[in-house]
Amino acid sequence: MAPHNPPHPDGTPGLVDFSVDLTAQEVQRQAQVLAALGPDWDPMEVMRGEEAAYDLLYSGLDEEQQRLYDDLVAAGVLPSRGGGHAAA
Repeated sequence: MAPHNPPHPDGTPGLVDFSVDLTAQEVQRQAQVLAALGPDWDPMEVMRGEEAAYDLLYSGLDEEQQRLYDDLVAAGVLPSRGGGHAAA
């Protein structure tokens, strides 16, 4: 045991330094994710698709739904979309 980790008074061993560098594993994980996505993956197209899905989700709201949507935007729970109102 290292001198800076003396045993406790009750005789049990002291703490031992333990560290793991996960850099190599993280680089490998990232490479595997990018390989799984493939060369045709377009992150900007994915973002445009997500925006279109949100626009569709918040479209055609009735009065009560629009009021609730506006309240959630005002409370900061949802981002404002379409000039402060859900898309029609």
